[in-house]
Amino acid sequence: MGQINRYAVDIAKGVFQVHGEDAERSTKVQKRLARGKLLAFFAKAAPALVVLEACGTAHYWARELAKLGHEVHLIPPQHVKPFVKRNKNDARDAEAIFEASLRPGTHFVPVKSVEQQAARALHSGRDLLVVQRTALGNHIRSLLSEIGVTAAQGAAGAAALYALIDAEHVSIPAAMLAVLRPLLDQWRSLHQAVEALGDDIEKAARSDPRAKLLMQIDGVGPITAHAVLAAIGDGRQFACARDFAAWVGLTPQQHSSGDKTRLGRITKAGDKRLRRLFVLGASSWIRHARHKPDKASAWLTGLLARRPVKVAVVAQAAKTARIIWAMLISGEDYRAPATA
Repeated sequence: MGQINRYAVDIAKGVFQVHGEDAERSTKVQKRLARGKLLAFFAKAAPALVVLEACGTAHYWARELAKLGHEVHLIPPQHVKPFVKRNKNDARDAEAIFEASLRPGTHFVPVKSVEQQAARALHSGRDLLVVQRTALGNHIRSLLSEIGVTAAQGAAGAAALYALIDAEHVSIPAAMLAVLRPLLDQWRSLHQAVEALGDDIEKAARSDPRAKLLMQIDGVGPITAHAVLAAIGDGRQFACARDFAAWVGLTPQQHSSGDKTRLGRITKAGDKRLRRLFVLGASSWIRHARHKPDKASAWLTGLLARRPVKVAVVAQAAKTARIIWAMLISGEDYRAPATA
C-alpha cells in the first residue's frame, strides 16, 4: 500500500465524501465524513494534493486545508461533470473530481482570500437589495394603477407617486394607504441601504491604486473597477485577455466543423455580475459617444455605422474586458484610442 498523494473531496453542507489514491492508483480511500470531522481527518493525513469542486464554501475549506500543509486546487464544476458515472452519488462525485483533476488540460480556480470574499459580498448584497427595491417599487406602482393613479416611467415618475402617498391624496383610498405606507417605508429603507453600500464600494475603489488605474477606461466606474478586483485580483490566472473575456461570457459561441466556422451569440457563461456591469458601462459610454461623436474612437464609429447598437454595446463590453486585463497585467495607464 503506497502513500496517498492525492485526494478529491465532494463537499456539501453537512456531509463530505473523501476519495484518495496513491501514485500507482492502486490504493483507494473512500470515507464519508461529517462536517466537524473533515479537518481532523486531514490533520492526521500526510501532506498531499487535495482537489475540491469550486463552489460557495470551497474557498473557506481550501484555506483551512492549506493551513494543515496540504496543496489545494479548486476545479470548475463544468470540468467534473463529464466524468460523473451513471447512478450519481457522493462517492462517484468525489471519484469524478479525482479523475478530472488528472487531465492535463484542466485549469483550476485560484483560492480567494477572506478580503476578496468580503469585497464580493458587498456587490452580491447590494444586488439583492436593488432587486428587492425594484420589486417593491413595481408593486406600489401596480397597486396605484389599479385605481387609476399612474405616473411616468423612471425615478421622477416614482417620486411623484410616493409624494401622493405621503400627502394622503384624495385619489388614494384610506384602506389602501394602510398597505402603501409600510411598503413605501420599506422601499426607502432599502434605498438608503443601497446608497450606503454604493458609497462604501466607491470609497474602497478610490483608495485602491489598481481600481483608480482601471477607472481611467471609458465606461468603467468605481463599482465596476472594485467588482473586477474582488473577482479576479491581479488577473494572472488568465493566460490572455481573451481568456478573461471568455470567463466573463462575452465571447461568441462556436459550432464549427471542418472548414466551416460558425460563431453565434455570446456564451453568457462565467460571472454574470461582471458581465452586466461591463454591458451597462459600455451602453453608457456608447450613448455618450453618439451624442458627442468627436469623443468616439474610429473603431467604435465604424462599428456603429454598420452594426445595430445592441451588438455594438456587447462588442464594446468585450473590448473593455480585454483592456482591463491588459492594464492589470502591465500596470500601465490607459491609452485612449484615436478618435474618428
